[in-house]
Amino acid sequence: MMKLILKNELTIALLGSLLFIPFLGHVHLFDWDEINFAESAREMIATGNYFSVQINYDRFTEKPPLFFWLQVLSMKAFGINDFAARFPNAVCGIVTLIMLFRIGKRIFNETFARIWVMIYLGTLVTFLYFKSGIIDPWFNLFIFLGIYYFHFLTTKENIPRIKYACYAGIFLGLAVLTKGPVAIIISLLSYLVFVILNQFRFYIKLKEFFAVLLCSLIVCFAWFGLDLIQHGTGFITEFIQRQIAIFSTSDADHGEPFFYHWWVLLLGCFPASIFFMKGMFIKTAHPLQRVFKQWMVILFWITLLLFSIVKTKIVHYSSLCWFPLTAIAAYYVYNTYKKSDFKLHTILQILFGIVGIALGIVLTAIPFVLMNKDKWVNKIDDVFARGNLQADVHWYWWDGIGGFILLMGVIYYLFEKNVKLKTSLLFASITVCCLFSSIILTSKIEAISQRANIEFFEARQNENCYVETWGYKSYAQYYYTKKAPYGAAKKQLIDSIIYGNTNSRDTVTSFIREMRFKDWLLHGKIDNPAYFSLKIQDKHEFDAMPQMSKLYEKNGFVFYKRMP
Repeated sequence: MMKLILKNELTIALLGSLLFIPFLGHVHLFDWDEINFAESAREMIATGNYFSVQINYDRFTEKPPLFFWLQVLSMKAFGINDFAARFPNAVCGIVTLIMLFRIGKRIFNETFARIWVMIYLGTLVTFLYFKSGIIDPWFNLFIFLGIYYFHFLTTKENIPRIKYACYAGIFLGLAVLTKGPVAIIISLLSYLVFVILNQFRFYIKLKEFFAVLLCSLIVCFAWFGLDLIQHGTGFITEFIQRQIAIFSTSDADHGEPFFYHWWVLLLGCFPASIFFMKGMFIKTAHPLQRVFKQWMVILFWITLLLFSIVKTKIVHYSSLCWFPLTAIAAYYVYNTYKKSDFKLHTILQILFGIVGIALGIVLTAIPFVLMNKDKWVNKIDDVFARGNLQADVHWYWWDGIGGFILLMGVIYYLFEKNVKLKTSLLFASITVCCLFSSIILTSKIEAISQRANIEFFEARQNENCYVETWGYKSYAQYYYTKKAPYGAAKKQLIDSIIYGNTNSRDTVTSFIREMRFKDWLLHGKIDNPAYFSLKIQDKHEFDAMPQMSKLYEKNGFVFYKRMP
């Protein structure tokens, strides 16, 4: 069955299209990242300025523009909506599956290539990744392809070496244009470790290394260089400061412990994470396969350790690990196919059973727990979470079918003897679980967590007003109100409020700008109605302001209005 479905690039592309594209827009974008990036693309279209990245029509120096350009193209084709914001990553998913098939076939054979694609589709986070609107899918694909071509330069393969070096440089340059220079850092660290592990043999000639560097710089100059010429060092300075802040400080309440990403990979990449533990220690005599596997192990550990050290920890920060993790897991499964008596180590089999059964039970139990929320919701101390759970969401027993299918796949794998059959059914069950969960569970989770807020913002579209949040950070008030750029007169008014008489942007931080503007909306002489969204625990502040009219409360959010 696997051989038939994953027969070639065409069937893989069709399967990826069926899995990744439908229902992309049936759930609102999630704060922060999805809405942040979609808003930057929307503002490019609204202003006609496709060169500079903006948020709230102010320069945004945290990300380069390549991913936003992809979203702009998508929005030009499908309109400014949630489907269009996520569509580039669905395309990335299809391209990723095809590239895994081609690389697996090039390094090993078609059997390995199909296994790798099967595992990537049947791993929890990798599947859901391509139905999101965040930057990392393209960023990681570019890094992986850059390292893939770079690794050939450390082999004895008969290849056009300068050509492959240029490919490596181009893809690494695209990665930098997508998210930043961490792509180069990871690649150089991986190469350095490879050299050390191979007794300080450098393999790559100076002209080949120069070709990689030159092509990367040319691609990067296509935007960074032109921006430097046009606007000076402002973007690069602020961008570097932001990267240092992410590495050195805990940002946005994401200061998780050192082993955070280890647990993310264990649970989120199940069952590939279990197979990876065994696959790391399986040796191969084939020179090209041996070098490729060594690169994958190095890339995995460099990425994992780097983002374990980084103070700010978010789930997708370690997502580059998913490529080498699934590659080595595929190598393990490939070996089980060749040896009928190949068994998972007892400890790993126990871990497989514990993690798999626990995940299956949790996903199956979610609807039953929430169907009976009246029995326990009032025991929650967090008033905002308690308000979220008051959302009018109807849960049914069949909402947990995805988790039940996963559970059955895990149990079947534990007891079935036929290695090929049980492995195929295991990953197929997880793919079905992910598909079902992305359609049913994410929609209902979004309804609980943020939909009341989003609907409030959507209702303000086409109204000449101000809409802001208070007490929490969000980008939803810009994207879902479809906030228009200020005209010349209004911009002059806002600038006078924010910058005073000096109009010196260099000395006014983004935080001060935001607070001055919000203070004007609260107490100043406003010219249009001002709306505010608050979390319920902060409502006492606004209840004490006589100029504020409370509109309503819903699902943990409270909404106010101030008239001119």
